[in-house]
Amino acid sequence: MTDLRIVVLSDTHGRVRNFEKVVKKQPSASFFIHLGDGGAEVEIMRADHPRTAFVTVKGNCDFSSDEPYEKLMVMNEKRIFFTHGHQYSVKSGLSAFLSAAKARDADIALFGHTHQPYSEYADGVYIMNPGSAERPRRGRPSYGVIDVTDAGVFLFHVEL
Repeated sequence: MTDLRIVVLSDTHGRVRNFEKVVKKQPSASFFIHLGDGGAEVEIMRADHPRTAFVTVKGNCDFSSDEPYEKLMVMNEKRIFFTHGHQYSVKSGLSAFLSAAKARDADIALFGHTHQPYSEYADGVYIMNPGSAERPRRGRPSYGVIDVTDAGVFLFHVEL
C-alpha cells in the first residue's frame, strides 16, 4: 500500500487566507477534503493550485454550491465518508452521524459544522472534525491530517 496523507478543512466561511497557508504547509498531501461552508474558497484554491486535488461537500451556508451534502470515497482500501454534519445534527451528538457512517461501511468518517476539533475511534470507525480553519468556536484555527499507512490510520489536528 502506498502511504496516503489526507488534509481535512472545514468552515472557512468566505476566507481563503488560512486555506492557502494549509496547502503550502502540506505539500505531501495526496488530496484535500473541505467539509463545507467554503465552496467558493475551494474553487479559488482549485484555480490557484491546478495540480492539487481538492474534494468538497456542500455545507449549510454554501447556498450556490452544486456539490452533494455527503460523499463516500475509497482510497487505499479505506472507505471515507464525509459530510458537513448539519443534516446529522452533529451539534447535538454524533449517534446519527456514526450510524450513517456505519451504514456505508466507512473506515473513516469526517464532519464539520461545529467549528471545534474532535477525533476518536468509535465502533470500528475513525471519526474526525478538523475544527474551523478560519472561525474556531474555541481555541485557534485548525485543520486535520489523516495518514493512512501500512501501520494503520493516524488522525491529528494542527493549529494555525
